[in-house]
Amino acid sequence: MYQLYGHPNSGAAAIEAALELCAIPYRFIDVAASAEAERALEKLNPLKQIPALELPDGSILTESAAILIHLGLTFPSSGLLPDDPIERDQAIRGLVYIVSNCYSAIGIIDYPERWLLKADEASRENLMAGARKRLHWSWEVFADEFSGELYLGEETPGALDVLAAVVSRWAGSREHLRNARPGFYAWLTRIDRHPTLAPVFARHWPT
Repeated sequence: MYQLYGHPNSGAAAIEAALELCAIPYRFIDVAASAEAERALEKLNPLKQIPALELPDGSILTESAAILIHLGLTFPSSGLLPDDPIERDQAIRGLVYIVSNCYSAIGIIDYPERWLLKADEASRENLMAGARKRLHWSWEVFADEFSGELYLGEETPGALDVLAAVVSRWAGSREHLRNARPGFYAWLTRIDRHPTLAPVFARHWPT
């Protein structure tokens, strides 16, 4: 059985959603729920970053894009990755784009002191503001470049849809996109409502 290490309101939601789309059994381990779970995560991933996925053979995968690509290749009938090689290449490109441009900016916004030699309040605020502006612009570029690859309501959502729906929830990105790219914002909300994904998202972001 797959074992997914994460906590609510985290990137683990994308992997949990993908596991649901694969229709395979898994166990979700909330690393914020106990010191034991946190220690177990540290043994698997010294950075203590989530998500971390323990495979049935005991091997470990970290990094959201790598995990989603693994699941898409291992369970091709899930539709996480397109069958067509050209479309699959573009989906993988989109996954890497989100991780390298959007996810990374969120890390700076959440933990600015990691990137500053002198973490005074003015420096923190300046860095966070710059990272947020860059993040929102990066989502605009993503919307322009990848909207044609996203789920339109007739087929099964793929890995790119899932990761976009999760990562866009942070740092005011949805609010920005509602005005800057309303069509893309509508696509994101459509993904949110998918019957397989909605229960996962509700667990991570209860209303």
